[in-house]
Amino acid sequence: MERSLVLIKPDAIQRALAGQIISRLERKGLKIVAMKMLHMHKNLARRHYAIHKGKAFFDDLISFITSSPLIAIVFQGEDAIQIIRQMMGETDPAKAPGGTIRGDFGIDVGHNLVHGSDSLENASKEIELFFSPEEIFDYHRELDTWIY
Repeated sequence: MERSLVLIKPDAIQRALAGQIISRLERKGLKIVAMKMLHMHKNLARRHYAIHKGKAFFDDLISFITSSPLIAIVFQGEDAIQIIRQMMGETDPAKAPGGTIRGDFGIDVGHNLVHGSDSLENASKEIELFFSPEEIFDYHRELDTWIY
């Protein structure tokens, strides 16, 4: 089982799309094992997006992600990272196919609604930024016996 961090970004919260995004991922069979709403502070944002430090869009990215509350979720499932990445669609919503979250609801690269971990290594690091081990739940769902 893989775990992935998903951030429902401020633009999704402002546009009342959080429920639809979470529902799509759950309907795919992914299990929520941790979730919280928070207003990300700049220090956490800089750590989360450290890979982009020095790029022209970095300051705008930090301003945007800290502009409004977001929802941080850990999803778990077989091939969770790949499934979530496919369901999100391309970073640029104009290039994301219909049927993906960004293709259906995204506005532009700066307002693309969601973040999802891109590798097992990054998922582990990102999850640790947002959740303590005590905040991540391991529980049985009857549905899991049907899927896996």
